Amino acid sequence: MPEVLKTLLWLLLGMAIGGGLGWYFTRKAIQKQLKENPPVNEKMIRAMFMQMGRKPSEAQIKAVMKSMNQYQ
Repeated sequence: MPEVLKTLLWLLLGMAIGGGLGWYFTRKAIQKQLKENPPVNEKMIRAMFMQMGRKPSEAQIKAVMKSMNQYQ
């Protein structure tokens, strides 16, 4: 087998292994972040309003959720 072909095969093998490992560890890191810092939901928005001393209406909660989803 020519040297160039061997080199290309090793390069492709290394890229495949590196890509697989990168994907795996990135996925694990993202799952850990989501577990530690879950996305904001309606229940959390209600709690924030209550901490500010306000009783939110359903329309206010929907408006906050809509504005937050615009930037995601």
